[in-house]
Amino acid sequence: MNDPWVNVPPPEHPPDEQPPTPVQPRPRMQLGGVFILDAPETVPAVWGSGDDVLWARGEALMLVGGPGVGKTTLAGQLVRARLGLADDVLCIPVEPSSRGVLYLAMDRPQQIARGLRRLFSPEERDHLNERLTVWAGPPPADLAQVTDTLLEMAQGVGADTIVVDSLKDAAVGLTDDAVAAGYNRARQNAIAAGIEILELHHQVKRGANGGAPNTLADVYGSAWLTAGAGSVVLLDGAAGDPIVGLRHLKQPATEVGPLRVIHDHLNGTSSVWHGTDLLAMARATPAGVTSKAAASALFSTDKPSPAEEQKARRRLDALVKTGHLHRLDGSPGGPTGSTPATWHDASTLTLGETA
Repeated sequence: MNDPWVNVPPPEHPPDEQPPTPVQPRPRMQLGGVFILDAPETVPAVWGSGDDVLWARGEALMLVGGPGVGKTTLAGQLVRARLGLADDVLCIPVEPSSRGVLYLAMDRPQQIARGLRRLFSPEERDHLNERLTVWAGPPPADLAQVTDTLLEMAQGVGADTIVVDSLKDAAVGLTDDAVAAGYNRARQNAIAAGIEILELHHQVKRGANGGAPNTLADVYGSAWLTAGAGSVVLLDGAAGDPIVGLRHLKQPATEVGPLRVIHDHLNGTSSVWHGTDLLAMARATPAGVTSKAAASALFSTDKPSPAEEQKARRRLDALVKTGHLHRLDGSPGGPTGSTPATWHDASTLTLGETA
């Protein structure tokens, strides 16, 4: 039996068809006014819309989690969407790739193949052969040492998207600042050439004071790894859990989530199992929702921190901007004490009340 991982060739092109032209690089030297004033007002998204962006164009997305929490499952769905075979992941739109995807299946490639097979059908073979190239096993060189390798691999197959599965296999010694800085140079070289990057990575085994590893500081390796990423998303759970948490640890715009994600392990798909709907919460609360109540629901805590209340306040105000909610400002301290601001369903606000 032929080994599918031996000598995988790049996509072939008919004699009358030219190979794909290189991805258009992003200009590095720009006039100051162009660089500053012509920047888009909203974050251009690979995965996201408006201010809710999990993967910004021109910035790496790092998907972090322990073994078995569904990183490759979620990455596979993003690949499917980048290939133009799906519109969204977790009901969040994904921009299709204009060229193709290079998947670096470095961490147990046979297992990655089994995982991805759940998402694709035999009828899609030609599309996969045309738009997706897979590198199986260790990279041809340590990506932190030979920093042009990542870019050259993508350009060699005409891809505008790279999936690194996983980061620990891309470079040796990620806890070393010099190694992490070297990998970040490789990452930024590819991004500057117009290539989008999705990286799968792991956490430390235990967080601060022996707690669960669920902060940016708990991502394994040097801080230069997360510093060079535009977005870091954590899948939080135990291996094999059908329902895991999704937390946005580093954001290019506003924070997305936290969400609870349910994995369909049979079909390799994921969906939002529970995310607090602040509009539904306001509709069910005639007296109005306070930022503290919203934060308690969003972050599953009876005592939300000031930062969590501020995050909840921003989300409530975002619904005010879209016309779904009205905000009624509270009053400062007096004989009866201060009253907090409340947010109300705009469709039921009575005449005479003002935002």
